[in-house]
Amino acid sequence: MKTKKLFLLACVVAVLGLVLKAGVVVGESSPPQKPRGISIGPVSTIDLGPELENLDGRKLRVRIITFEPGAAVPLHSHNGRPGIAHILKGTLTEHLEGKGVIERRQGDRMLEDKHTAHWVENRSGETAMVFATDVYKP
Repeated sequence: MKTKKLFLLACVVAVLGLVLKAGVVVGESSPPQKPRGISIGPVSTIDLGPELENLDGRKLRVRIITFEPGAAVPLHSHNGRPGIAHILKGTLTEHLEGKGVIERRQGDRMLEDKHTAHWVENRSGETAMVFATDVYKP
């Protein structure tokens, strides 16, 4: 009887270890150091200087960003680079520095102003796609 209990305890510990390990792969608690599992489709830009006063050197950029399962974008700031990201497909997890974590699903938007510092990951098993726009200075 004692052997059965020890075997059962060993099995529980082994399964728990696998679950915890899978949790690290599926969802991280700290941002990655470099992007992984993302691809950026064709980029379209417009030079805003000739279009609007006081925007010399700034461009409007539009991109489709694909996040494979397990993909992540490191912590970054939008100070000086405001944008809006619209989730076209899938679910992404947005980690807002000092503000918590939000699950973003198809149809949701991430509003990225000068106060936004975040990192994003795809914890799901499905590909996610984002239509991302921003104003930046090359």
